[in-house]
Parts: sequence; C-alpha cells; structure tokens
Amino acid sequence: MPNAVSVESPLRTKDTDVFALLQAEHARQIDSLCLIASENHCSSAVREACASIITDKYAEGYPGARYYAGCEVADQIEELARTRAKELFGAEFANVQPHSGTTANVTALAALAAPGDPILGMALNAGGHLSHGFKVSHTGQFYAAKQYGVHHDSGLIDLDQVRQMAREHRPKVLIAGASSYPRNLPYAELRAIADEVGAVLLADIAHPAGLVAAKVMPSPIGLADVITMTTHKTLRGPRGGMILSKTKALSDKIDKSVFPGGQGGPLMHQIAAKAVAFGEALRPDFAAYQRRVVANAQRLAQRLAERGLATVTGGTDCHMVVISLIGRSATGDDVEKRALAAGITLNKNMVPGDTRSPRITSGVRIGTPAVTSRGLGLAEMDQIADVLVGLIEGKPGEGYRGAVRELCRRFGLPA
Repeated sequence: MPNAVSVESPLRTKDTDVFALLQAEHARQIDSLCLIASENHCSSAVREACASIITDKYAEGYPGARYYAGCEVADQIEELARTRAKELFGAEFANVQPHSGTTANVTALAALAAPGDPILGMALNAGGHLSHGFKVSHTGQFYAAKQYGVHHDSGLIDLDQVRQMAREHRPKVLIAGASSYPRNLPYAELRAIADEVGAVLLADIAHPAGLVAAKVMPSPIGLADVITMTTHKTLRGPRGGMILSKTKALSDKIDKSVFPGGQGGPLMHQIAAKAVAFGEALRPDFAAYQRRVVANAQRLAQRLAERGLATVTGGTDCHMVVISLIGRSATGDDVEKRALAAGITLNKNMVPGDTRSPRITSGVRIGTPAVTSRGLGLAEMDQIADVLVGLIEGKPGEGYRGAVRELCRRFGLPA
C-alpha cells in the first residue's frame, strides 16, 4: 500500500495546510471505493515522475527545436514518451504534450477545421463528451456543431442518423468517441460515412485507451485520421492527454496547433510520467489487467440486471456500465450522494431519453478500472452491485459503510 505524504517531507514543516490536505486525501482514497469510470490509481513510479525535478524545466517547442536552452534531458524524456506511445498503439505519430483530453480535442479540432466550419459528434445525453461540440464548450461555440444520437430502444449509435446528418451538414470533422457509451465504436462504418462526405474522422478514445492499447477493444488505428485520448482512466497513467495521427501532413498541423497554437511550455514532469505509464502498459501484465477490468464491468452489469435494473445498451463491452433510472423516483444525484455516504464515489450521468437536467440526471455511470487496480474481482462485483441496488431503492448509504470499509481494508491501494 502506498504511503501518505512522508513524515520526512518538506511539506510537513514548510506548508502544514497542504500537508494536512494531502494526508486527508490519502485517507479518503484508502477508505473508499472509486467507481468513477474516468478515474484510476496510477503506480507509485508514475507519481514519482509527476513530482520530479523536471517540473522546473521550461521546454517550449519540441525535441531538437526548443525556445530555451538546457533542454537536452527534456528532449530525451519527450522522445522516449513519443516512442513508447507509438509502439503501444501502433501509430506513426504521437504528440504527448496536451495537458488533458479536452485540450487534445480542442487543439486537434483547431488543426482540422476553421472557425464556423461544421463538425459532427455524439450528443451529450447519448453518451458524447462536452468537447465534441456541446453548446457550453468552446468546440460548440467556435464551430457549427451538430450532434447525432442513439436508437432509443437499443442505446446503440444510430448510423442511419449519422449518415443522414453527415450528408446534410457536410462536416469537416466527424467525431467517433464518447464519454458514457459502453459498447465498441463502429469505426469502420463511421470511416465510410466520413469518406462519403469528405470529412476527417477523429476518434476520441479517452475512456477505452488502455483497453485499446491492450487489444481488449477494437482500435481505430488505420481507420481514423486523428486519435485523441487521455493518459489516465483505463491507461492508468498521469492526468494528461495525447494525440496520434497517421500522416505527416496531419502531424505537422497538430504539432503547430498544440504549440504555439493552444499551449505554451509542456508539463515535462507529466510527460515523464506518461513515459513511465506507457512503459508499464507495454508489459504483458497490463493486458491481463485490462481483461479483468472488462470482466468486472460485465459481471456488474449482469448482477444489476438480475436485480432488476436497466443498463444502457443492456450491458457493456468495456470498463463502464451506465444505469438508467428512467421511470424510477431516484435521480442520479440522489444515488451519487447516497453512495458517497456509503464510501463509494461514482457520478450521476445523463442517459438516452433523459428529461432531467445534467445536474440531476436519470442515470448513473460506474466504472471498474480503479477497483480492479485494487484487486477486487467478480465476487466483489456482486457485493458492489447489491449495494448499488439498495442505494437506488432508497436505502441510506450509511447502512453500507461498514461493508464498503471492509472491502477497502481487504483490498488496499496499489503500490
């Protein structure tokens, strides 16, 4: 189990406030189970790189073409991260500088479309992401953004609607990707639609990146022109983003869009941590971990269905399960708060056909990356599913706190 901030840490004496807060966060993570699909527990090696001395180095530009002197080591770190990323995903180009998945999307779109150009992505309540053209995002404000949806009966992407909207709006960029869509993406079909209307296909694999790297889920490599992702979530690295592309013409545009277009100096400590995480993901045990992630999610979905709960698409192919509360008195916000009292973190989430606001919602999104990193398995998924059913039925979270605490005791945070 990893230690909290060391008692020998300078923080202990130089900033007692931050020291105490980090100790409190460590205790919170130890004593609760994370079912947030976009969170995970990275290794102590990744965290060490995040806290390394390279954070002091300003390295605007790219390896071999920096705007500051003294970047020899920074160049080697970034080259290592890029080389490992390309090997991991089988890509020809990687930009490892984006600070987050949203920054990766914004800068990729800026490279591919001009302000006012049409783009087409998945609607938020169908499972899409804010940065895929939703109205409150810059991507929805800078571009003529339209959103496609899913079939109401199956919850699967409505490819006929995508094709019809693409023919009508002629998007410069068609986005294949989602934030709460628990099935494989139809990359080949979306590629065909993009080709028909002359669009660039951008695949956002922020959520399944680790599953794709481990070949547990289909990869958009070879189909999508540009691929964006986060490096945390299933990839189990530091918080950050990355962009892959398949041609030099696109890679040059992306590099210029990231810097100087959208960011200044890269966060070299995060890039060092990305390199560590990519190295970990290249090991055989990473693929075994990803298979357990999916097995746990599928067991959760199965148990929830046995207990009478509806899940979007009726199951999952990946690390997440989206529970629909449509027709129930409980809201996503209710369940999130009850779960927190039980010692479980999850998030409320909109679902197809949702009439409640994004702050209330008629759904709950749960994910298995973090609990799988702690070592929980199929039997524990049954226990967790039963807790979730009780919370949805209105039972107070405090009644489950002891059982959750016992699971936390048995399965500590990973080293």
